[in-house]
Amino acid sequence: KRLVPQPIQQMLKIVSRYKSNPLEVYEASLSKKKPKKSSRNRNTNANYSSADSLLPKDDEPDVLGNYETEQLIIAFTRITDLLRKCWGVAGANIITSNLKGTTGHIINPLVPGKCVHALFAFAAINKFDHCLQNLGQDIMVLINDIAKVLHGEVNRWGFGDSGQCNKNLGALFLMVFKIGEDREVQDRLEKAQNVVFSHDRSSRRPSSSVVAAIESKHPDDTKVVRSDLPLASLPGIANFADRALIGMLKTYAGIHRDRDILRWTEDMRLGFGVGVFSVDMIFGMDAGWAVEGAVGSSYKIDATYLSPHVNMASRMMSACKQYGVTILVSEAVESILSNEAKAKLRHLDTVTVKGSIKVQRIYTYDARHKGVNFFLFEQSDERLNESAEKKKTADLWTEDQDLLGMRQHISDEFLALFNRGRDEYISGSWKNAIVSLKKANRAMIKHVIDGGYLEYDIANAISDDAALEKALENDDDSDDDDEEITRLKKEMGDGACSALISYMEKRNGIPPGSWDGWKALMSK
Repeated sequence: KRLVPQPIQQMLKIVSRYKSNPLEVYEASLSKKKPKKSSRNRNTNANYSSADSLLPKDDEPDVLGNYETEQLIIAFTRITDLLRKCWGVAGANIITSNLKGTTGHIINPLVPGKCVHALFAFAAINKFDHCLQNLGQDIMVLINDIAKVLHGEVNRWGFGDSGQCNKNLGALFLMVFKIGEDREVQDRLEKAQNVVFSHDRSSRRPSSSVVAAIESKHPDDTKVVRSDLPLASLPGIANFADRALIGMLKTYAGIHRDRDILRWTEDMRLGFGVGVFSVDMIFGMDAGWAVEGAVGSSYKIDATYLSPHVNMASRMMSACKQYGVTILVSEAVESILSNEAKAKLRHLDTVTVKGSIKVQRIYTYDARHKGVNFFLFEQSDERLNESAEKKKTADLWTEDQDLLGMRQHISDEFLALFNRGRDEYISGSWKNAIVSLKKANRAMIKHVIDGGYLEYDIANAISDDAALEKALENDDDSDDDDEEITRLKKEMGDGACSALISYMEKRNGIPPGSWDGWKALMSK
């Protein structure tokens, strides 16, 4: 019984559990535990609760039957663990559908997709082409160093283990914070509405916005979403969205603190001189619906998400380069964040992106690593996990040292000047907007200098305070400026100010006749 029936029963139990939830992590797939000497007798008929209980003790000779069944269990759990890591959330439906099938021996990966709602985040490695060209095969080591930090922070901060990495495309990572399947989200919206309007029977129906989001059904009664549900009405969505954004920001802090990643700054292949090159990333986020499932054929498939919201997250990430910021979030993401998080975001511009006609505001959380010593805020993984699980999310925006440190270059004076200049720009008063934004840019540089947030090499290069003050008073870059002063103005100034000023000055400070307060971003 111990050598055959019990191991087979154990394998069937693992299959059953994996069929129900392919994403669950099973002990046998992670480690090989050593049982205590007194916990097992070779002649007992005890029931074993896990595959690990079938492993022989170090001082016990291998039994052929036991060894064979043990190897089957270990092999199966390793295969399921590999499938879980390779396909992730998007591939769970493929695994479940095939394990539940009762006919045929060939795996059918082409199962119907599911409509889900989620936050989507793209993360990109800056200067990736430079790294690839110079590192060659070692580029894989750099990507995996970054993935270790990114995956860890997304998994840690995603609400209820919702944060998952979907795929890597070289320089790009797609992260998904899954809110739920379409039917589940609709039910939660309806229940929330019933609680609010419980005194009125007629209101115990989905709101018009929910109904409008459902336009058709498949023959199997699977609802297909053609427009977005009002996610902001979901109970707890603000906490969910806050944690997703914090996961991205914590990744940014992590890559500038991780010792394996920092070693690349000393790699002579990437820059001639210590500290010349530094690993950096940009991020973009959007929220909405997507079809989750498999794309491909019987030869090769990829588990992925198809949606305009995935594309929008990619557009937000790419636009970071145009505005000189670290992260951009769409209006859809901003709308579901908590008030505490919204207070820390900065509305940069109102735009449409390539491939979309939607006019929307875009926001950034100002994040900068220059002049910030993230090692001062380093904590153990145990402490971080405890903080992520127990600390009130809303408090993190005003208490977390990583979030405060990366935003230390922002002052109230700068924000007031920038907001005024942005509003003048949107209203069409471009002459005034240019003046206000130049003042805002100068205010940021002075705040960085006064606060001592300069990098060491720049600070030492500036020996003439009077020359620096005179250069800062001049809003335009002058040919007479010292090289380091010019570098200071470019690196320590605000990228968004420079982008908006450049856009207006190229048009002589006069908005087009069709100006309606927004512009089209043409770059992907």
